[in-house]
Amino acid sequence: MAMTRGQCRAARALLEWTQGQLAETASVSKKTLADFEAGKRTPYDRTLADIQKALEEAGIQFIPENGGGAGVRFKDRSRD
Repeated sequence: MAMTRGQCRAARALLEWTQGQLAETASVSKKTLADFEAGKRTPYDRTLADIQKALEEAGIQFIPENGGGAGVRFKDRSRD
């Protein structure tokens, strides 16, 4: 599932991370992240995967479009 820019912003909000914190954690430039979240451009697939992986490793679960809209939430840690 490809992460949307809205999911990226929502995930950062749940974690209370700045764009700088996510960019550093994902090893991507802050400008790339800011441009993606603002809808100015779509990063390479590998870059998106790195951003999503960083968020998932921090405890975020991505919810695909299923009729109710795509979203994010914290992983259920009791199943880890």
